[in-house]
Amino acid sequence: MFRLTEHKLICVVFLAFLVFQNQANLALAQSGFVKTRGTHFMVNGSPFYVNGFNAYWLTQMASDPSTRGKVTSVFQQASSYGLTVARTWAFSDGGYRPLQISPGSYNEDMFKGLDFVISEARRYGVRLILSFVNNYKDLGGRPQYVQWARNQGQSLNSDDDFYTNPVVKGYYKNHVQSVISRVNSMSGVAYKDDPTIFAWELMNEPRCQTDLSGRPVQEWITEMAAHVKSLDSNHLLEAGLEGFYGDSSPQREQFNPGYKVGTDFISNNQIPGIDFATIHAYPDQWISGSSDQAQLSFLQSWVQAHIEDSNTVLKKPMLFTEFGKSSKTQGYTPGLRDTLFAAVYNSIYTSARSGGAGAGGLFWQLLDKDMDNFRDGYEVIMAESPSTANVIAQQSHKVSSLNRVFAKRRNVHRVEEAKSMRENQKN
Repeated sequence: MFRLTEHKLICVVFLAFLVFQNQANLALAQSGFVKTRGTHFMVNGSPFYVNGFNAYWLTQMASDPSTRGKVTSVFQQASSYGLTVARTWAFSDGGYRPLQISPGSYNEDMFKGLDFVISEARRYGVRLILSFVNNYKDLGGRPQYVQWARNQGQSLNSDDDFYTNPVVKGYYKNHVQSVISRVNSMSGVAYKDDPTIFAWELMNEPRCQTDLSGRPVQEWITEMAAHVKSLDSNHLLEAGLEGFYGDSSPQREQFNPGYKVGTDFISNNQIPGIDFATIHAYPDQWISGSSDQAQLSFLQSWVQAHIEDSNTVLKKPMLFTEFGKSSKTQGYTPGLRDTLFAAVYNSIYTSARSGGAGAGGLFWQLLDKDMDNFRDGYEVIMAESPSTANVIAQQSHKVSSLNRVFAKRRNVHRVEEAKSMRENQKN
C-alpha cells in the first residue's frame, strides 16, 4: 500500500498550489483587457460575468512588510471562493501614511504597496477596479484636495468646490496621470498596460449637496472621463456612482430612498467615456427606521430598476459595486445578511442568464482574520461566516458556469465559421 509521508504530502500540496497559481496567472495574461459590447463585458470575445468584493485597505496593508501577508491571504481566499474582481483604493491623500503626501508628491513605499497589490491580484487571477479619490474625508478625499488649494490661497466656500475650482481639478488630473502612468516596480508593466486592472473609477460615491440639480457633477465627470481616456485607451472607466436618480428622469426618483445627492444615474452614465454603470445599496443606512422586510423590498426594487435602465436606456453593463448589511444594526443576524446577499445575487444572475445588463456584484467588505481595526460591521471574514461564505461560493459557481457556457458557444461558432470558410475555398 502506497503511503505519503508528511514531507511528501506537503510537497504535493505545494506543487498543486504552484500549478494553480501559474494557471490563474496565465489565464489572466492570455485574456487581455476587459471590454464592453452593448450590455455585456467581454473577455477574449465572450461575455464576462463576475463575482467580487471590496477591500479598500489593500495598499495600506501591502505597504508594510509586517502586514503584507494579509493581502496575499485575501487573494488566496478570493480565488478559492471563485471571486474574480476586487475593488480598492488607488488613493490616500495627506494624513497618516499617505500615498499622496501633497499635490504631486508621493510616498514611494505606499506606491510600492499598490504595485504589490496589482502583482498579487494577477498572480491569483483577480482583476482590480481602482478608484482615484474619495468623496469623504476618510483617507483625505475631496476635503483634502480643497484644503490643499486653500493652502495655496484659493478662496473656496465648501468641499463641493472640488468639482469646479481649476486648481483643485488640476491636482486631481495630475494624480490620475501619476497613477495611470506608474510603472509597477515588481512587474515592470505600466498600470495603463496591465490587464489585471479591470477598470478605473473616477471617485468613490461622488455627491454634491450644495447643488442637487446634478450639473456640477455632470460637468466634472464629463471633463475627467475625457482626461482619463486621453491617458489610457486600454481600460474601462466608471464614475463610482451609488445610483441615485436625478433631474433627467424624475419618474424614476420614486426608487430613491427619499432624497437626492446631486448625482444622476441616467445622465452621468450617458457621458462619453463612461463605459459601464454602477450602483451601491445600504438599506440599513438609507432607510434605517424601516423593518428588515421593507429594507429588502427597497433593495430588490432598487436593483431591478437599475438593471432595467441599464438594459433599455443606457445600453451598458451594470455592476453592483457595493452592498452589505451591518452586524451593528439592531436585530442583526447572519441569516438576515445571507438573505440580502442572496437577493442581490439572484437579481444579478437572473439578468445575466437572460443576457441582460446585470453583470456582477461586489460585496462590502472582505477581511482576513485578525484585522479588528478594519471592522466596520459590514466585514465578511470567511472563516467566521460559513453561511455567508456559502452564499458567496454558490453565486461564484453560477457565474463561472455562465462564463463557461458562453465561452463554449463562442468556440462552437468559431469552429463552424472555420468549417464554412474551408468549404467555400474548396468550391
